[in-house]
Amino acid sequence: MKLKFAFFCLFLGCIYTLTINPKFTPSLKAEDLLKVDLNNEIKKGKFLIGLKQYLGGKNDSFSKKKNINISTDKGFLSLISSNGIKHKSKKINISWVDIPIKNPKTIERIVFGPFASYESAAKEAEKLKDKGYETTIAYPKNWEVWIPFEDDLPEFELKNKIFRKIKNFQITPVLKSEYSVMKLEGPIYVYAQEEIKINGENFGKNFYLIKDSYGTWTLVQKIEFDDYLAGVLPYEIGPNSPLEALKAQAVIARTWGIFNSDRFNMDKYHLCITTQCQVYKPSKIKNIKVQKAIEATSNLILTYGNQPINAFYHGSNGGVSATAGESWQIQDYSYFNSIIDGSKALNKKFKLPITNESDLNNFLNFDKEQFYGSNHSLFRWSKKISSLQIKENLIKNKLININDDVLDLIPIERGYSGRVTKLEIQTNKVNQSIVLVKDDIRRVLNFIPSNLFTINKLSDDLWLLRGGGFGHGVGLSQSGAIEMAKLGFSYEQILNHYYRDVKLKKIEILSQ
Repeated sequence: MKLKFAFFCLFLGCIYTLTINPKFTPSLKAEDLLKVDLNNEIKKGKFLIGLKQYLGGKNDSFSKKKNINISTDKGFLSLISSNGIKHKSKKINISWVDIPIKNPKTIERIVFGPFASYESAAKEAEKLKDKGYETTIAYPKNWEVWIPFEDDLPEFELKNKIFRKIKNFQITPVLKSEYSVMKLEGPIYVYAQEEIKINGENFGKNFYLIKDSYGTWTLVQKIEFDDYLAGVLPYEIGPNSPLEALKAQAVIARTWGIFNSDRFNMDKYHLCITTQCQVYKPSKIKNIKVQKAIEATSNLILTYGNQPINAFYHGSNGGVSATAGESWQIQDYSYFNSIIDGSKALNKKFKLPITNESDLNNFLNFDKEQFYGSNHSLFRWSKKISSLQIKENLIKNKLININDDVLDLIPIERGYSGRVTKLEIQTNKVNQSIVLVKDDIRRVLNFIPSNLFTINKLSDDLWLLRGGGFGHGVGLSQSGAIEMAKLGFSYEQILNHYYRDVKLKKIEILSQ
């Protein structure tokens, strides 16, 4: 056993100095890696995208057996680590090893959440800051707000989760070759003149490996705005959408990305690639129509008061858009308003607000063909939901115990567009019910496509939910934009339909 441990320590401690041909040495200096400026990258027209998160940890499904293989079909790869190691070859193999820490330390914090969205987490962080607390918005699995643990915190703070963990080891990347093992430190920069394959997938040219706030690592791609959009549009609105709809999506995806570029500041990159940001996948084959839409709107963003707007968008609004304040626990933005999403004639037939279940039923029963975006598969939907389904989700979210039973669902508050903003779930516990608010309704009851629904109790343990739309309903409806484009509306008209009093502006890129 002692011999094995000695070998293990030798393996982890081996740092070999490579003799590198000068022409292979990357021009980037090791110390420059530590100065990656997220704001400056945005000014240069580049995003840092977190392609793969939590590498080297228990939830790492990408680097199988804690191993990443990086290669190119032609040419060479260059690697530079923050501890000064430089390497160039056709293939690079990086492994994750757990290095014991000489002096283990205890990590303690108070955790608020989980929150259904970054927006709601940010609102909670603002409240805590106003009370004098130092806050961090994190995303270990769901959105959370962290504050440092102190023994004399007020009682209301201690009702939240206290996180304690003894850190005994550090997940560390090592560069492995046939003859050596080199310990690396982040950020680690990997680049080439051509497409790079990582675990057999084509990803692009410029990458970082960056240590995150959870002890694991993130594979980050450095990419220009327009190349990023080429990997967003096909998966957000679809490559076969009409050109004007694609142009509208290009403008708002660029705008949203810039406005939200501080989302992962604590982990040293801008955006993720899931629905928590914008869905992004590296574009393997360039789509001519998508490229045309991006080029026609290059560097254009939507502004209000000369600043980028928070350009929310979604799949389908079910015929009526929402304000930001009825979808998340945040203050409204003045450029969002609730509108009946259809022609002027349709707007004469329905007046907002939709205040009660009866009015919403009438709205949902109206001829859907008269609305923009009615071809969406979830423009109108109905779901039968059992008390067991609800109970399972409540238990999963630690809101009830296994012995509790669900008795009733009651919408106790609706927003301007008729969406449920407070949903009461009555249980068999005396004088105790659960109230879900705004985006927490869909987070906890994740089988509901939107908050625009009515409830009809069919029996003691079965409810019928009838609703419309898919997503939060704020800003541009992608299905609505597609139909408007088919009807001959320009992308400028589409944008002005969904965002009030905004202006298109060309941003200045420092590198141009």
